[in-house]
Amino acid sequence: MPVLCSSCGDKRAVLKRPKTGHSLCKACFFWAFEEEVHQTIVTANLFKHGEIVGIAASGGKDSTVLAHVMKLLNERFNYGLELMLLSVDEGISGYRDDSLETVKRNQEQYELPLKIVSYEELYGWTMDAIVKQVGRKNNCTFCGVFRRQALDRGALMLKVDKICTGHNADDIAETVVMNVLRGDIARLRRCTAISTSSEGEGVVPRCKPLKYAYEKEIVLYAYFKKLDYFSTECIYSPNAYRGHARTFLKDLESVRPSSIMDIIHSGENLSVRDGVKMPLQGTCKRCGYISSQSLCKSCVLLEGLNRGLPKLGIGKHHRLHDKILTQQPLTEKEERKLKAVHF
Repeated sequence: MPVLCSSCGDKRAVLKRPKTGHSLCKACFFWAFEEEVHQTIVTANLFKHGEIVGIAASGGKDSTVLAHVMKLLNERFNYGLELMLLSVDEGISGYRDDSLETVKRNQEQYELPLKIVSYEELYGWTMDAIVKQVGRKNNCTFCGVFRRQALDRGALMLKVDKICTGHNADDIAETVVMNVLRGDIARLRRCTAISTSSEGEGVVPRCKPLKYAYEKEIVLYAYFKKLDYFSTECIYSPNAYRGHARTFLKDLESVRPSSIMDIIHSGENLSVRDGVKMPLQGTCKRCGYISSQSLCKSCVLLEGLNRGLPKLGIGKHHRLHDKILTQQPLTEKEERKLKAVHF
């Protein structure tokens, strides 16, 4: 016997929500999903009327659903926002070039302006070239650091007031787990924040409208809405540290479905004991970007690539920053240590 929608009681249910366990028809699921995102936006006061908002668009399910829902809610509830799409081309052949074609189709479908910035244009390197030099063990470190700064640079070009990203509940729970395993108190304090204020010149505030949306529900929403998105995983990501946290979280979720939200709420309520020394936020002496060291991570990684020292930005090499700033030559021992690459 068909199961009826637990919300309207009239139509046949087509899915069981992973988040609540309710059986819903398509229309009720769409309404529930969109209403929850709207409540997240309103409760956290993410936007102000008249703001220009850049949507970080990769062509994947999260950013495509984000673009679709943001446009829909902006019109439905009269947010008064000017929306734009912002994409980063990391230079990954067979992956990013294909996903950017999806973004270009999204631009036409949603009638939103699109700006694409590339690693090659900003840094003189593509991810394909970086992986050839550094191997596949730490390549995600380079990509993550460069992408964050590239989004800020693109946002400044577009003159947007805020960037919204497609980070979902699963992503945030994974980040909490990763920071606990690494003992990274500084990041643990801020990784659950739904928005970030401007942290300095050249840094655009960010927010996460999908913070409480389960990944499974985003997939279901995209599927039933027949949205146009790119579903292939990055060819360089299988060895990423995040993958281990994701596997652990999926195993945990199969036993306790509420574990994703439980971890997020735990992260939100964590506090740091008085007297614990925290990194002080400053600016990079070379490029002016935010940094707790004399050189930001992006400049250190770039210097390592340009010098043929791929491990310069991996691990703790802060004592070498002054040498880099003053263009002093490294000792033979330092160079030998920093040239070691594990493929």
